[in-house]
Amino acid sequence: MTEKALFAGPAVRRLRKRERLTQAAAAARLDISPSYLNLIERNQRPVSARVMMQLVEQFDFDPRSLREDEAIGGLDGLARRFADDRFTDLGIDREELQEFLSASPQVAAAFARLYDNAAPAGDAPDDPLAASRREIERWRNHFADLDTAAEDLADDMRLSRGDIGLALVERLRERHQLSVRILPREVMPDSLRRLDLHARQVQLSEMLSIPSRNFQLALQIAQLEFAEAIDAVAKGAKFDDEAARALFSRHLTGYVAAALIMPYGRFLRACEATGYDLPVLERRFGVSFEQLAHRLTTLQRVGQRGLPFFMVRLDRAGQFSKTFTGASTARFLESEASCPLWDAHRAFDRAGELQVQFVALDDSTDGDRDGGWLTMARTVEGSGAPGEAQFVVAVGVEAVLASDLAQARGVSLRPADAQPIGPGCARCHRSGCSQRSLPPRGRKLAFDRIRRGVTPFEFEER
Repeated sequence: MTEKALFAGPAVRRLRKRERLTQAAAAARLDISPSYLNLIERNQRPVSARVMMQLVEQFDFDPRSLREDEAIGGLDGLARRFADDRFTDLGIDREELQEFLSASPQVAAAFARLYDNAAPAGDAPDDPLAASRREIERWRNHFADLDTAAEDLADDMRLSRGDIGLALVERLRERHQLSVRILPREVMPDSLRRLDLHARQVQLSEMLSIPSRNFQLALQIAQLEFAEAIDAVAKGAKFDDEAARALFSRHLTGYVAAALIMPYGRFLRACEATGYDLPVLERRFGVSFEQLAHRLTTLQRVGQRGLPFFMVRLDRAGQFSKTFTGASTARFLESEASCPLWDAHRAFDRAGELQVQFVALDDSTDGDRDGGWLTMARTVEGSGAPGEAQFVVAVGVEAVLASDLAQARGVSLRPADAQPIGPGCARCHRSGCSQRSLPPRGRKLAFDRIRRGVTPFEFEER
């Protein structure tokens, strides 16, 4: 598959100016002509692999910084911000945004920073959950130091799929002098886990499944042994609200627990060997579907990257209670509601069955559609205990990367076969959708007295 051309003129130009070189001098060090460098800096030629290697060799340059736009989520991240109702009347399309991002990436980053730090139009100041999610997105849900430390601890504990629970219990006993006790539901009616320092016990509810018990024990170890490292990352975030910092810290604790049970190197090798076969990975690592979905969004270690999965958890009302985009480009996750045409909703009526669907975001008026994502969704218990609240967890990856996945077998990934979906009815401008429940914001409604369309809300094209 042909790689996408890398246009990074402004970054190359800033590098040259930082080194105080003329175009002729810089071109000589890169072993190219000054006219070719001029075209690169003006974004009229891409940065080739050979030029990139010269940049690394001659300037000790990190090639990842050539993709400055990744810090704001690339074109998709910029498009998400411009989808705000305050800009709807301007009719800014993706082509204009691409030109803006290519020509002025620093200005685009400045706009993104200003937008992210501003309160939403007509809303109260940012809530703690939104602030925490934004910080997780800034890190792309990969915390390298925590991941490596958890992997080292897993190796030290010799964790294996057959005795994860036993190894976790032994760690608590030997290192912290804590025993593990399973208590009846009537004793812990409102708790899943409790640390009783007086009795030197980690107490777990009998209602937890085995994967959930193991995860709770891993959480306890993370709290006891990684508190300082987690606190250091959390304190580095710029939160105005301590509740946001607490939510972020809680996420980091769960991150460490998952990295302990699914150590990065071993987990990634298993993913690649099985074609990311979700049921196989669940059983191999003794984890739940939701725990597995979380971990799939974190595989971004430099030099050892996995596929860029996203993960969401939604309820029957279509609300997202968890959203982790990681390195994914899934723009439809930024909405406040999901599209009813997405098969993730069908999973509620087919408990335990994996719903696989190829979807593409189609919010244009000319029929253009992006590459789309292969999504896989399944019901989960809200607290890891049967009979409690039920949600659906969905994971997905770009269709162009999904052809070798185990769950892609028998699924057509041709663009024409994708199910078009939108970012929720209020933000979706796709016409002719019979499932539409609300008119799109920023569009003038159209009424025809002599015909009735398939949708209750028709609107004028831009």
